Amino acid sequence: MTLFSLADRASDAALVSALALNDDAAAVAFVRRFQGPVFGLAVAMTRDRALAEDIAQEAFLRAWRAAGSYDPRRGSVLTWLLTITRNLAIDAIRARRSSPVEAGELEVLLNATLGSRTPEGTGGRLETLAAAERLARLPPEQARAVVLSVVAGLTMVEVAEHEGIPLGTAKTRIRTGLRRMRLAVEAERD
Repeated sequence: MTLFSLADRASDAALVSALALNDDAAAVAFVRRFQGPVFGLAVAMTRDRALAEDIAQEAFLRAWRAAGSYDPRRGSVLTWLLTITRNLAIDAIRARRSSPVEAGELEVLLNATLGSRTPEGTGGRLETLAAAERLARLPPEQARAVVLSVVAGLTMVEVAEHEGIPLGTAKTRIRTGLRRMRLAVEAERD
């Protein structure tokens, strides 16, 4: 039996311990064991496969660096690793949203998202179509506010300025629209 096959059969905690000792076979087994959930979470959060690949790679790198500080009493290895991934994805989303969107691009995005066709780059994925249908059920002003906030990444102040409405109205439209969409998702599950 090779060292590599032993690493494949090790417990999650044992893999992390071996990872802390720079065991190459354990590192390979660790990535193989957790690459699906890590990449899946990154894709689900970013909706961008290339960015998700970078996030997954960085998550494994950070896990390797922090392996010595892993404490099994605080949660499972998977929970620990997915928390690292989630934090990296949030940082990446925030960084992407900080880049300003031109007014013309914003209108194209709104029309594509709220129009009859699915946005470019989505490939008509089922979850994208379902989200578009939920958006279509919202009053138009709420749908626009949600798209401007969530898809375009505008702040509430920027949504208010773009739509020419008071800040409180923008906040209410975004909050109410998101609440209605969440309730629609919950109703679909039941």
